[in-house]
Parts: sequence; structure tokens; C-alpha cells
Amino acid sequence: MTPPEGDAVNRHATEVWPCSVAAMSHDAATLESFVKRYLDTVAGGSAADIAALYADDATVEDPVGSGEVHIGRQAIEGFYKNLTAAGAELTTELVQFRPGGHEAAFLFGITVGGAMRIEPIEVMTFNADGQITSMKAYWSAADIKQL
Repeated sequence: MTPPEGDAVNRHATEVWPCSVAAMSHDAATLESFVKRYLDTVAGGSAADIAALYADDATVEDPVGSGEVHIGRQAIEGFYKNLTAAGAELTTELVQFRPGGHEAAFLFGITVGGAMRIEPIEVMTFNADGQITSMKAYWSAADIKQL
């Protein structure tokens, strides 16, 4: 079956063509559960636990503009080892959440050892199995508060 000419993304949501965004969509509650699972794992899991939430070929850019993109689960686990290696207590709080198709944007707070809080905005995409396929984190030094 061939879709009519034009971009399937711009068609009505009721028209589902193979590989279209509509075919890969998750409802808002499901996307929010994926995000909460991620935040809970960041707060209480190991780097390997966090990396297991990602697809094999996923990407992480944190922060956006740093010039480094981590590609693949092994590289992503190495990235999260920097966060978990110090052994400081981590807590997370979902502040705002915006779903869309197979993506979610959210503002959250992460408190490190009760001494510092960072409030990044992250944008994640998810595959049909709920694995993270990409994550981009938007934050700078201005988003870090000493407690």
C-alpha cells in the first residue's frame, strides 16, 4: 500500500501508514510512565540499570551543545557512570511534562547529595517497546543551584 503524495506526518491521525508517526504513538499516560520510570531509575539505579532503559542504538546528548553525543548502550552506560560513581544520594522530581506522539519533553529536578539541584529540560523519543531511542538535555550552569 502506498500513501498518497505528501508527508504522512501531516495527515489526519486516523490515517496510519507504515512507519508513520501515528503508528508509533504512545498515549500521554504511557509516555509519562516511561519518563517516571527513567527518573526513578536515575535516582535509585546503577549506570547499567539506566542504560538498560535505552535501545541498543540510542543516542544521548547531555547537555545539548556540548559537542559530544553518546551513541549506543555501552557509551550511554559510561556517561551515566559519571553521575552514579560518586555514590551521592540522588533524588528526582518531575516538574512539568509534555507528551507528543512517541516523544516527551519534561522539566525535572535532580538533587545531588542534598547539596546541589539541577533543573534540566529533556526531550526523549521512545520506540514501540518503550525503550528510549534518543535523549537531549537542555541545561547550563544557570540551571544549577547550590542548596
